[in-house]
Amino acid sequence: MVTMRLRTTLLAVCFLCARSVSGSYPQAQNVTWKSTNFKTLLTWEPKPSAEYSYTVEFSTISGNKQRTSHCIRSSATVCDLTSYLTDLKACYTADVLSEPLPGITSDDIEAPHSSSPRFCPYKDTDIGKPDFKLEVSEDKKNTTLYVTDPLTALFNDGHQLTIRDIFSSQLEYKVTYRKNRSTGKKVYNSKTSTIELTNLDRGESYCFNVQAYIPSRNPDKQLGELSLTKCSENDKPFFEGFSVGSIAAAIFFILLMIGLIIAVTVVCCRRVKKAQRRGKQVPLQDA
Repeated sequence: MVTMRLRTTLLAVCFLCARSVSGSYPQAQNVTWKSTNFKTLLTWEPKPSAEYSYTVEFSTISGNKQRTSHCIRSSATVCDLTSYLTDLKACYTADVLSEPLPGITSDDIEAPHSSSPRFCPYKDTDIGKPDFKLEVSEDKKNTTLYVTDPLTALFNDGHQLTIRDIFSSQLEYKVTYRKNRSTGKKVYNSKTSTIELTNLDRGESYCFNVQAYIPSRNPDKQLGELSLTKCSENDKPFFEGFSVGSIAAAIFFILLMIGLIIAVTVVCCRRVKKAQRRGKQVPLQDA
């Protein structure tokens, strides 16, 4: 008898815990891929309420759907799929399903879902800005840029891969440079990470920017993020950057200012001396 009552009580508790919700949950909105250097996130909106969660399913265009444990019935609105998109040259799609939380049932036969656009890592991931070092030759005729290939979020046998490891010979670098005091720009493309520029004016200071360039991609994805600007030192004498007329005018102006200062000083000294003489010539008044 006691056993029967206990079973009945447990069934009642389980029935109360398994709440039922009628109606559909909101679909995810703005499902978007965000990827830089093969660090790939799927994002969406809005933040779910306390009654439902999100589950992500993803696959190649013709493959079977997969799930990852950290993106099942989650309250987050982002899913990191970096390590799951292993075939970089394949194209993927993903679905974000609106599902009840554990312990809650729904009348929906199929969970409401929203699909992502197609994403192809090799063609679509953005490339971050590279770093580089400048070196000017001793004879001041050549400037060499040593570019550090940006690291990716991918690893192979414990080794973190660079974009050069992945794109190989398809990776080039676009160098944009100008004279330090000029707005006119020139462009040079290099297929290597060591870039030697030989057509620069000797001793002139130049400023450089570098960005990854992958010609095989669609035009809107060919260029990576622009690097920080770095400038070489100016080895020319200060006056060499000015014309003869400018230098002559500057010298004339300096001499003129010196002459004016001397003249004003002389006039002031004379006035002071005259005032002193007049003060001595004034007779004393009787008290």
